[in-house]
Amino acid sequence: MIVTATVNAALDRTLTVPAFQIGYRHRSSDVLSLAGGKGINVARALKRLEIPVVATGLAGGRTGTRIVEELTAEAILNDFVRITGESRTSSAVVDPTTGTYTEINEWGPEVTATELELLLEKLHYLARGADFVVLAGSLPRKVPTSFYGDVIRDLARRDVRVVLDSEGEALRAGVDAGPYLVSPNQNEAEQLVGQELESDEDFIMALDAIAEMGPRNIVITLENGCFALLRHGRKTRRVRAFAPHVEPVSRVGSGDVLLAQFLGAIVEDRSPDDAIRLAVAAGAASVRELGAGRFDPQLAASVADGVEIAELQPARS
Repeated sequence: MIVTATVNAALDRTLTVPAFQIGYRHRSSDVLSLAGGKGINVARALKRLEIPVVATGLAGGRTGTRIVEELTAEAILNDFVRITGESRTSSAVVDPTTGTYTEINEWGPEVTATELELLLEKLHYLARGADFVVLAGSLPRKVPTSFYGDVIRDLARRDVRVVLDSEGEALRAGVDAGPYLVSPNQNEAEQLVGQELESDEDFIMALDAIAEMGPRNIVITLENGCFALLRHGRKTRRVRAFAPHVEPVSRVGSGDVLLAQFLGAIVEDRSPDDAIRLAVAAGAASVRELGAGRFDPQLAASVADGVEIAELQPARS
């Protein structure tokens, strides 16, 4: 089983608006409402992979109730801590004529120390039967940036493998705590290492630099693939993997799907190369669908045959 924790859960509304223009009145041709937040997106992808998963986190107010209802409607097992503050709503406008995707995200509720303590107790309970605990997404207001790092250290003392996918100072503090795996996108990785990443040599340097910060494994997600540093026993490998082009409808959430498939492959005892190949293919397949965490496993299987994996040499000191 995999447990995903979404501290800043959201109700995601995606409106399809052909020929969208700022400052004009439009009518949406389609509306999609889903429970959202990175941890929930990972849980949705795991559900499609038929990997046992429990989604937890914080949910408050009427929006929080709707988030839980949406998860239940998707048959995603969930166990959220109810909080006083109102969970956020995120809105996005997709223009299929231009391929643009415009997001407007709320900050999220204020969370008390008592509510965070309840979440930690929930994680202690759920983690007892888990292969992984995934901490994913931004932090709500009034939550200290050290929160993920504190949780990682706490669960590590209980021999729980923790996966982190966040941003900014919350990501940096969590990386320092030594998670089993960290999965930043390219922009987040650039913020961690303090420079832009363009060439293979840049990404190799970034993988090694982030590894020195604490995490055992690193997957830097890209729009069409990933760079990864993977440790298996005493062996450390650095690889890059790219998927064949898939015409995108929306790229939002592709990194969440990639991460979900990677963890699912590890749970199923796949080889590291198979795990990366399947993960990159799933991430590529997800761009064909609106709604983060959604993808067609059959399309992913067909894309996997065309994924190119290359082993990279370690950066020179």
